[in-house]
Amino acid sequence: MGLEIDREEFDEEAYRRFGARLARSLEVLEDLLARDGFGVGPATLGAELEVSLVDPAGRPLPLNSKVLGESVDPRLTVELDRFNLESNLQYSALRGRPFAALEAEMHGSLAEMTRAASIHGGQVAMIGILPTLTEADLQSDAMTDAMRYRALSASLRRLRQEPFLLDIHGEDPLALRCHDVTYEGAATSLQIHLRVDPGRFAAVYNAIQLATPAVLAVAGNSPTFLGHRLWDETRVALFKQAVDTRPATTRRHAPARVSFGEGWIQHPLELFTESVQCHPVLLPVLDTESPDSAVADGAAPGLRELRLHQGTIWRWNRAIYDPAGAGHLRVEMRVLPSGPTVEDMVANTAFHLGLALDLANELPEGVPAAAFDAVHADFYRAAREGLDAEIRPVSVAAGDDTPPVRASKQFEALLARAQRGLDGAGIEHADAAPRLATIERRVRRGLTGARWQRRALAEAERRRSRSDALQVMFARYRALSAEGSPVDGWPDPDA
Repeated sequence: MGLEIDREEFDEEAYRRFGARLARSLEVLEDLLARDGFGVGPATLGAELEVSLVDPAGRPLPLNSKVLGESVDPRLTVELDRFNLESNLQYSALRGRPFAALEAEMHGSLAEMTRAASIHGGQVAMIGILPTLTEADLQSDAMTDAMRYRALSASLRRLRQEPFLLDIHGEDPLALRCHDVTYEGAATSLQIHLRVDPGRFAAVYNAIQLATPAVLAVAGNSPTFLGHRLWDETRVALFKQAVDTRPATTRRHAPARVSFGEGWIQHPLELFTESVQCHPVLLPVLDTESPDSAVADGAAPGLRELRLHQGTIWRWNRAIYDPAGAGHLRVEMRVLPSGPTVEDMVANTAFHLGLALDLANELPEGVPAAAFDAVHADFYRAAREGLDAEIRPVSVAAGDDTPPVRASKQFEALLARAQRGLDGAGIEHADAAPRLATIERRVRRGLTGARWQRRALAEAERRRSRSDALQVMFARYRALSAEGSPVDGWPDPDA
């Protein structure tokens, strides 16, 4: 989150000073973005992969600190809950063969996580939400023993002033009150980072937003939570509600910390300004660096307070300022779930990037004509219903009144656009085409990770209780995931 957190409680003076530093950081960032050539450079691709640790029975294994201690991989770190690990994968140039590089990074990191976990009798699971979780696994003692997580939890609960409410509709609706943010740790994802020149940022960011519903429809891998069959991508609802600091009395009038956003943008600064103006500070930790001093020295300022604050606002597509390499901007795409396999995750990445890059070439420099509210609604429809979701055709979203179409019927055109976008970015055809072919096969068979889990659970439940059936389904999922073939080639669950 940009700064080391060394305490859990803060006084009013800390919030006042931090607020002043945030305001000054926005001014400094505005000046940086106005500089000729600032942030201009080759596009790069990076990722963060979150996984869950499980025991041989598929139950959560709360030993992430011990597993990390066994590892020799500097890319690894712990995450919010004790059964979470994250790998910060190395960046590569977007031109050339970025997906081969991303695939190699994932395989290497997963091999090391698997080795370290096995020392403690554990396994690594790539899935959006562990099917075997129970409420007992997500109480306050599930949180990783780190100051930053305790401080974050305390601040979120201070703002909330009442239990967090989970209210997720589905085949088995879930309504639950929870007293800590550990439920958020149940959701694990693949977060994609794309470096973007500031002058192109608004068009690329808006295009990524526009592409997100279709991407989510084909990538779902989180259909159950606490034994309930819910959305194809239940992570979307779970993450938003598990850290929603808005009291019930103000919820309709204030933006959520986890959101799809408030509208199209015309300039990247808007996203940082909105974060400062619309969201209360959670962690008012001041850095020793003065932004003004860094600028006076000709260096890219760290702006660590702004980065820390931005790191506590979890938009599904988020703007990132990074001082590395004389300073640059990235878009962090947070919508993809972990799993089912490395090939599936790389294919999802290729599809999202290609479709967005092609759309960005058509969008005007200003706000696109597409109704943001319609795309926003499509995002949640795709999360709930996956390939069956009725969403507006991406190809006509800029101002056409064409009615929604089932997502699965749109992919022939969308894949062609994605290939064109990747070609235009200088990505070798041999690197891009096989990834998009994986998406094509998945759509043709109608089998996402979420769909496979639903069918396997239904088959197992014909002869077992729900809890036993979830374990049987998850055991088969882990075995197929470990084999590495993408989910479109997995055998039918009832075979």
